[in-house]
Amino acid sequence: MSPPFSLQYIVAFFLFFTKCLTSPVAIAERAISNDDYASLNLFEQFAAAAYCRSNNNDKAGGTKITCSAGNCPLVQNDDVVSVYEFENSLTTDVTGYVAVDNTRSLTVLAFRGSRSVRNFVADANFPATQTDICPTCTAHAGFWNSWVEARAGVLAALKTAAASHPSNRVIIAGHSLGGAIADLAAAEIRKSGVTADLYTYGAPRIAGAALSDFITNQNKGGNYRVTHKNDPVPRLPPLPLGFVHISPEYYISTPNNVVPTANDITKYTGSVNLQGNSGNNPLEIDFNAHGWYFGAVGACDPNDGIEWKE
Repeated sequence: MSPPFSLQYIVAFFLFFTKCLTSPVAIAERAISNDDYASLNLFEQFAAAAYCRSNNNDKAGGTKITCSAGNCPLVQNDDVVSVYEFENSLTTDVTGYVAVDNTRSLTVLAFRGSRSVRNFVADANFPATQTDICPTCTAHAGFWNSWVEARAGVLAALKTAAASHPSNRVIIAGHSLGGAIADLAAAEIRKSGVTADLYTYGAPRIAGAALSDFITNQNKGGNYRVTHKNDPVPRLPPLPLGFVHISPEYYISTPNNVVPTANDITKYTGSVNLQGNSGNNPLEIDFNAHGWYFGAVGACDPNDGIEWKE
């Protein structure tokens, strides 16, 4: 579902304004290792699975994770079973699942991106709010409220999974809004002493420098913030509003509907990075790039647009 014509111009103005007022501070590393490539591809599919209704509508879990659109074959080929599924929360409609991959010895927490009116309200709730992650850590209010709504159930499910699979590698993943919530979840989960790797795709900026740098420097797991070409979402909220990214960025340069190779992905470091995704012409906005990373991330959603509260 394409955004209204006027919204495209609003986004373009914010992105152009951002680029005019800032300067790039980044170090580039061309191409990535085959191992990193394989992981970026795999965990994008776990993020894609969060859009599938069958994976987030049974609170008790016990469901094999599948994608009706066929866009998560690596996940489907493994023995992946949900431990806890969540959706349709009262305020923000935060949605996703906790699952155990018995084939790869993984415990995965995945959040869905925006698909409902309440999701879009959370996206638009820009003002920063205080968090309990660190004393000076403020975050985008809509993203923080989404994590707070999911927090109790998710942390309980992760504790249950750790009790039965103590040696599993913990992964936190999400696309779009799901990536923003994944950032905040990772911060809190790591703070509790758990080592967790963070994989986000097309995630917006979540916070000011205090929280973003806190997440970047936690040293309790890797950070993999993946962007694609002219996807406008990672350029929001604008830098002049005080929001910056976690680091590093893994930038995919291939066109839409083309599966990237390791040589098509460049790693950039720095919380204020105007290379990579933000280095593109701010007046060229491609919402379709937001839906394509290693595949069509949101293809499993049958609504293909705004979902109303049931």
